[in-house]
Amino acid sequence: MADLLALSARIIDSGHTDQPVNRVTNELSEVADGIAMVESFSHCVALSTDEGLVCFDASGAQSGQAVRDSLRGWSSDRVSHLVYTHGHADHIGGSMFFADDHPMVVGHENVAVRMDRYEYTNNWNLLINARQFGGISGDLNLVMTGDDVVEGRVVVESGKPRTGRRFLPAATLRPETTFGDAGELQVSGELIELHHDRGETDDHLWAWLPARKAVMTGDFLIWNFPNAGNPQKVQRYPIEWAAALRKMIAKGPELLLPAHGLPIEGAERIARVLDDVATALETLVAEVVALMNAGANLDTIVHTVRVPEETLAKPYLRPFYDEPEFVVRGIWRQFGGWWDGAASRLKPSPDAHLAATIADLAGGADVLLRSADQAIADGDVRLACHLADLAGWAAPCDPMIHAGRAAVYLARRKAEPSLMAKGIFAAAARESQLVVDAAAGGTTAG
Repeated sequence: MADLLALSARIIDSGHTDQPVNRVTNELSEVADGIAMVESFSHCVALSTDEGLVCFDASGAQSGQAVRDSLRGWSSDRVSHLVYTHGHADHIGGSMFFADDHPMVVGHENVAVRMDRYEYTNNWNLLINARQFGGISGDLNLVMTGDDVVEGRVVVESGKPRTGRRFLPAATLRPETTFGDAGELQVSGELIELHHDRGETDDHLWAWLPARKAVMTGDFLIWNFPNAGNPQKVQRYPIEWAAALRKMIAKGPELLLPAHGLPIEGAERIARVLDDVATALETLVAEVVALMNAGANLDTIVHTVRVPEETLAKPYLRPFYDEPEFVVRGIWRQFGGWWDGAASRLKPSPDAHLAATIADLAGGADVLLRSADQAIADGDVRLACHLADLAGWAAPCDPMIHAGRAAVYLARRKAEPSLMAKGIFAAAARESQLVVDAAAGGTTAG
């Protein structure tokens, strides 16, 4: 068993991250008397009781079996309770492998609503996860190593999911015991408090074990900058997220067990980490809302509000998954709607029509692409992508233009720190590569 608590203490106290903190090993470590954690894409935390194991999250469909096997190697007891911290597929998709134990499945009342939404928007969720995690390949079975994290297999053909694939497995267990704002479980005399707060999701629970002074945080702490601004997914709630962290601090936890990243031991250390994350979110919200109240538009806010580099350097706040710029946009969307404040983008011209007009004015799509290449050479990758998009939209079937656009986006991907940005920019490169391959009479893999 790895000494996860010693590892996290060393990394937090030194501020130096010399090895991955988000790992998918599917190995179990006992972190306290009767408490174990299986490190997976989403961890499973297990509490041993006289009634059986109380498990927090089941990991995803591709990792659930390995997680359940690791639990059996630790304890032969059945899983009596399965508590969902929230309804993301990487937390509940592996529940099918717990089904033989017939556990009581517990979650917030909105988990079932989420599951129904996943069914309604199945292909959309396959598409956006292919972009978010897919790099330039559509066929994935990757393991988290440091910065890059992927759950399961996202299989696409020419940018479309294969027919019949499900984002959330049909056998996923639905909650049978649900709570609203708060609830509790009594298992073999052990009190488990369940608290609902909105953060990454609207169906999130965090658990407090008062007798052990232990908190199960779910995704309120992910050992990356908070996933409060995902550009492709539904609204996140950074103000409520920070408030939840403040509530956890007030409990005085001495053991923190997250669903991603390392467990943390020690009241002062835990309070420091949670305070740092809460402060980062609170500061972002305050600065964005102040500018909104002053009449600033989204463009001004996105290019003005920044998180200090020393904050982003902390081992548990690095922007390797989500990043502050995306959270800024999420705050705008929460309080200001979808319109960005530019009148021309309220009811815009089609991209292709605008691009063709600009290309005509510039002297051709090739001129725009050369300007994109020059912008890359000048270090202005943001401008380069605008110009490459305009060139590609103006010449949607030109393989030379799209080969250049693909090169621009691969360069952009290489320059980005966050997995979300890398995935989207790689998907853009793949779009153009498909045009190139079609012109050559071939197709890309995946």
